[in-house]
Amino acid sequence: MTATYAFDEQPQQGHPLRPGAAPHDIRVALLPEDRELFDNAYAQALTEARQSLDLTGLFKVLEQWRRTAVLQSDRSAFRHAVRRAAELLTGEPVPEDEPLSVTRVKAGM
Repeated sequence: MTATYAFDEQPQQGHPLRPGAAPHDIRVALLPEDRELFDNAYAQALTEARQSLDLTGLFKVLEQWRRTAVLQSDRSAFRHAVRRAAELLTGEPVPEDEPLSVTRVKAGM
């Protein structure tokens, strides 16, 4: 009988933010202001996984943050998406010089 592992023993190749990306790669791709949020969510998910002996929640947290990291990895495209979302939600144009952090609040991002 062969053993089945949750982690592929062969090194992964391709984009560092592919599905199943390492937490380190996810964290590096995030905007600096989101890294502490990631750290807290990851730590909480690890604690819950230790207590429940169930990795499902941990995997969900990592996937949620991986998707955020993919969006944020292209800073210009992310800024454009945030601006567009804020404009759609508020019905107001976003000033060109508005800090991204302010625009993200308007966009709920």
